[in-house]
Amino acid sequence: MIPVHTVSSKQALRDAAKQKRRAISEDEITIKSARICAHLLELIDGCDPVMAYVSKPHEVDTHPLIADLLHEGRRVVVPIIEKETRTLRLSYLRDTSILVRSTFHVPEPIGNEIPAKASDIRTVIIPLLAFDRRGNRLGYGAGYYDRFLAKNPGVRKIGVAFSCQETDSVPRDENDVRIDIVVTENEVIRCT
Repeated sequence: MIPVHTVSSKQALRDAAKQKRRAISEDEITIKSARICAHLLELIDGCDPVMAYVSKPHEVDTHPLIADLLHEGRRVVVPIIEKETRTLRLSYLRDTSILVRSTFHVPEPIGNEIPAKASDIRTVIIPLLAFDRRGNRLGYGAGYYDRFLAKNPGVRKIGVAFSCQETDSVPRDENDVRIDIVVTENEVIRCT
């Protein structure tokens, strides 16, 4: 857990969370991510389509989850970062081999997009840098997910993180959107 008394701002909390996450070995990331993905598969059983981020190094690895969903014949929607407008564009993903590193080194289906509508999404899986048990989350700071979630309030918001990224309290602004559930390698937290 990230101690609150050492964190006085969102940026300090981001830095502390990144440091904690970087301390996890690649083998541990693989093992912990597999547990998280197993929890997720139970939580999203029957959901179609599912919006999921495609992970980059040090994040909870979502590649196995996406592969499982595609293997089951479920539709997967992935976000594409629109840096100019600070929004997320949505695309169906049918084959992970088409992903290329794009904005912020995030794997995206650039050049192979299949447009998806936000109104079709009922469940979103979101990466977290830090979180608390009340559903407050800290991302990378650009507000992409907050803007998307504010425009689509009916979706179920599931955040994923390693248990070491938990903190007692995440500072919250008026534009920050709370999540409904946090999944770690150890538990599924239904936020209050």
